[in-house]
Amino acid sequence: MALKFEELRVLRVAEGVADGLWERVMQWDAFARDTVGKQMARAADSIGANIAEAYGRFHYGEKLQFLYYARSSLFETKYWLNRAKTRKLLQPADAAAYAEQLTDLARQLNSFASDLKSQRHGNKPQDKATRESTVDYTIEPSLPLFTQEDISSLAATPISNIQYQIPSKGERKWTDNNSSKP
Repeated sequence: MALKFEELRVLRVAEGVADGLWERVMQWDAFARDTVGKQMARAADSIGANIAEAYGRFHYGEKLQFLYYARSSLFETKYWLNRAKTRKLLQPADAAAYAEQLTDLARQLNSFASDLKSQRHGNKPQDKATRESTVDYTIEPSLPLFTQEDISSLAATPISNIQYQIPSKGERKWTDNNSSKP
């Protein structure tokens, strides 16, 4: 990581996008600023704020989590850019330019996160698969699943009339609603 978080290129790009959007939003009328503008400005500011917070965290997992928050805020900013373009608050070319900057920023965030992951794992290639040790699963052939009496009872009884009673200490009890004995 850089010596100072202000030196991070990814942070400088995030700040540039946020400040540029702020300048645009401040030119809108009150209703547009209160609805789309505030949301877009907050989302854009949140990108850089989460990058800064990631830089200040000690553990790799926390650093990554805040970089993921930054990426989420980036996509929220893109959403609000689309709303601003659709509602004719931004010219399509301006919205496209900001979207391109955000796309580039997303790549930088992903690269930053990948670098952190490789530092965490000592630059070893990661095996991304989770594996379970091999275990032989067997069924005891001496224990029948159903007794012949169970099968005969099931075959003779319509399904709607079958109730299962909770057995006591290992015995099974099936009852037929039409018969008086359990």
